[in-house]
Order: sequence, then C-alpha cells, then structure tokens
Amino acid sequence: MKKVEIVKANEVEVNPFILDDFTQNKAAHSMMKKVTKKELKHLADDLGLAYDDAQIVFTKKLLSAYLLGK
Repeated sequence: MKKVEIVKANEVEVNPFILDDFTQNKAAHSMMKKVTKKELKHLADDLGLAYDDAQIVFTKKLLSAYLLGK
C-alpha cells in the first residue's frame, strides 16, 4: 500500500506550464534566413539548371514560406 501525504493548499508550489520546457530546442529555426533571388540564381547556375524570373520568384516565395513556417 502507498503512503499518502496530505498538505495544505498554501504549501503547494504552483508553476505555470511552459510548453517549450518539454519540446526540443528550436535554435535551428532562429538561424534560418530569407532566401534571395540572387542566391537562387547562383544556385541554379552552379547546378546547371535552366530558369526564368517567374520560376525564381515562385521558388523564393515557396522556400521562404517553408523556412519561416508561414
């Protein structure tokens, strides 16, 4: 049988529940930055990919939304 200890309400310590205390460290998100069109153009050139401005704009919006969690 387990022992039960009875305490008064003023003896109980109450702390707010902070979800971040129980989740993994989010340092990786704070290090992410927006992607620029210039960086995407250089990357496409390095990979030998053909592109036009419409594709670069779409890719920039897509990557920025993904990295920033929007």
